[in-house]
Amino acid sequence: MSVTINDTSSATRTQSTSNTSISAPVEQNSSADLQNQFLTLLVAQLKNQDPTNPMSNDQLVSQLAQLNTVSGIEKLNTTLGSISGQINNNQSMQATTLIGHSVMIPGKDILVGKETSTPFGVELEQAAEVVTVTINDETGKAVRTIELGTLSAGVHSFNWDSKLSDGTVAPDGAYTFTVAASTSGAQQVVQPLSYAVVNSVVRGESGALLDLGLRGRATMDDVRQIL
Repeated sequence: MSVTINDTSSATRTQSTSNTSISAPVEQNSSADLQNQFLTLLVAQLKNQDPTNPMSNDQLVSQLAQLNTVSGIEKLNTTLGSISGQINNNQSMQATTLIGHSVMIPGKDILVGKETSTPFGVELEQAAEVVTVTINDETGKAVRTIELGTLSAGVHSFNWDSKLSDGTVAPDGAYTFTVAASTSGAQQVVQPLSYAVVNSVVRGESGALLDLGLRGRATMDDVRQIL
């Protein structure tokens, strides 16, 4: 029995003078509305200030700086929104390069047909001395155990020879597999990986999604390996 291994490793601000204080309301207002309200209040304050104790230059600069700060925050939010949109567009463009390619994503399925099977894989956070794969049929019965030996941290993909434990060829159908990994008897964290083909790319609420046909959809972050 053989196993072919393909291993790849919003806020309100208040300023005070000696005579009067003004507040710039920002709730639910646009930047332009806020500027107009702020300047109207500032002009009113200048007209009504005590001539014997007028607003100093420093106080005036402080009032104007407050206006610039609020306006700047709104501009920053607009800029961040634009950057986020560009990132999503770039992600969509990158995702289209995967159309037609085979990928490994988190999963535990293996399909057998015409005496061949889809690849399976494992992702290890740390190196493991012993890695064992158990393949189960549709009823959950174990039909083959494969010892993969020592594996380094990272992603590894393999091909099952479609043989059962008794040496016969596995019937066509869907199988599942589990993976156990350990080092010096201590269990290691391991993620099983399944094979899929990228048919197309669709736009989701949070970015590009890969259409994997019967396997559903996945994000770019789900892709662990491109075959």
